[in-house]
Amino acid sequence: MSEFKTALYATHLSLGAQMVEYASFLMPVSYSTLEEEHQAVRENCGIFDVSHMGEILIEGKDALKFVNYLIPNEIPEKETSRVIYGMFLNEQGCLKDDLFVYKLSNEKILLVVNAANILVDNFWVRNWRKPYKVKIKDVSSQYGEVALQGPKAKDVFAKYFKTDISDFKFMTFRTFKYQDQDLLVSRSGYTGEDGFEIYGNPELVKQIFIDLVKDYGVVPCGLGCRDTLRFEACLPLYGNETNETTNPYEANLGFGVKLNKPGDFLGKSALVQVQKDGIKRQIVGLKLLEHNIARHGYEVYQDGQKIGYITTGYLAPSLKCAVALAMLDKPYTTLGTVVEIKIRNKMVKAEVVATPFYQKHYAR
Repeated sequence: MSEFKTALYATHLSLGAQMVEYASFLMPVSYSTLEEEHQAVRENCGIFDVSHMGEILIEGKDALKFVNYLIPNEIPEKETSRVIYGMFLNEQGCLKDDLFVYKLSNEKILLVVNAANILVDNFWVRNWRKPYKVKIKDVSSQYGEVALQGPKAKDVFAKYFKTDISDFKFMTFRTFKYQDQDLLVSRSGYTGEDGFEIYGNPELVKQIFIDLVKDYGVVPCGLGCRDTLRFEACLPLYGNETNETTNPYEANLGFGVKLNKPGDFLGKSALVQVQKDGIKRQIVGLKLLEHNIARHGYEVYQDGQKIGYITTGYLAPSLKCAVALAMLDKPYTTLGTVVEIKIRNKMVKAEVVATPFYQKHYAR
């Protein structure tokens, strides 16, 4: 039995959601069908309850310096409204988690981490606290979060909040009062579409979700299509494309590493060595050449030799064909390379293709 429920649990049930246990939370996997919810986000507007995500608040004189040590990306001292993609790396330069960083000020920074890693990440952050002058607090229970996603999200958001968003850029955030309560909103998401992630008091966020579904026709969406949407856009999922044996370059996340930023960061020396030696494997896209679906963990071969494994695979709803992401040994990552996936007792041919499978449509 799952231990946790979000503030929207009863709302999900009232909307007919099929519930599953995920990261110790009872969460909606779907309300109608995966395909209907997926297409609603691609073509119109959908909303997700993502209140299971974790929030860690770093406060104090050394907050900026401390978080810059924790992650390989750089948090600028003079910028305050940009959402930073971050990673927690171990000392071998491999991922413990990926996260979003919201610098509210140089002395107050909010980290948003994956639901499955909340306890681990809290321990990790606290483990490196000394000698920094900071206070660390798990504030996950203080936040609800919903993600409004799709090409019409901007119109719905502007109308509902009665605000001008013409200068609200992708991967930036705003804080403002709504119904006399604080909201943090970023123009970001996990679907490959334009959208907004809205954080605030759980009861207020619940009301926003209900209003948008009942009064604005926004489609409630579950974890099922959240995964197919992020997969088509080739956005990584921790535990699939990334884990504690995967470095950022292997996972195509080198954009989140700034080796030349001021000061040291966890895992830097290991990543410098990786840059020097080159990577030996990499995440690539595969298109299946036969009728079948590759699933997470399936082995990949060429000429009878195992060369990697599938990280995620689907019959992609937007593409109407079977594709997969796979971690393959470097000699086999060239576009056009034909490999074989072991699906049950059959070897199924697939070709290395360009990624992302689906072109992202972010706000400019």
